[in-house]
Amino acid sequence: MYPWIFSLHLLAATVWTGGHLVLALTVLPRALRLRNPQVLLDFEQGYEKLGMPALAIQVASGLWMALQLVPDWGRWFSPGTALERAVSVKLALLAGTALVAAHARLRVIPRLNARTLPLMAWHVAAVTLLSVGFVLTGISFRYGGL
Repeated sequence: MYPWIFSLHLLAATVWTGGHLVLALTVLPRALRLRNPQVLLDFEQGYEKLGMPALAIQVASGLWMALQLVPDWGRWFSPGTALERAVSVKLALLAGTALVAAHARLRVIPRLNARTLPLMAWHVAAVTLLSVGFVLTGISFRYGGL
């Protein structure tokens, strides 16, 4: 079962991280150049239908895999081994992603305009870097953790 869950996790990570890289490297620069937040909003509206389920799949499959690798979830919060540290880092990245995304969704996007576009750019950059951090930390599991 693990290989199937792992494959699903990787596919969802591809959608999540790839989508944010496209957003950060192509869509965001165009929106900033044009000073047009609608460019971002149009991308987000389409991407969210695929990106949010991908994130949910990553969270569910990641938690399942973490339980397989480190069954004592208390060790996730008090890591003593490299594998436990990798799980802890993944959880910290998830918390950071949730905080940045919630702030963007609740505070920035409702007031998004040409003047606040640079603030949104910081949020996009943060979530993109966090998603790349997820991938790099995920790679570490192959080598025994961090």
